[in-house]
Amino acid sequence: MKLLLDQGLPRSTVSHLQRVGIESVHVGEIGLAKASDARILDFADQGSWTVVTLDADFHVLLALSGASSPSVIRVRIEGQRAEDLARLLVSVLEICRDDLARGAMVSVTENGVRVRRLPLLR
Repeated sequence: MKLLLDQGLPRSTVSHLQRVGIESVHVGEIGLAKASDARILDFADQGSWTVVTLDADFHVLLALSGASSPSVIRVRIEGQRAEDLARLLVSVLEICRDDLARGAMVSVTENGVRVRRLPLLR
């Protein structure tokens, strides 16, 4: 599983994830810091990345497009320190790995994890 972390998430999360064997990169490290959400989704889809974001727009774009990839994890817990976010993502991957591999929108809140498989039917 490869994780592409969006703006708004701590860049140092990448090093914490890599230490536990999860391939990851922050959009700021690859020239996508100011890219549109649609451009980030396109990049993720072409490279088989799962997008991790705080932004609800990614889920909206996927729902409207009817696309079956890329998968997106929306973290709805703001202010996470990098180490805590990395631990949270490791837990989400343990729970949702199969769904994410097939295409899913995942929402993570303090109360739990919600998974919706892609594509969403209109």
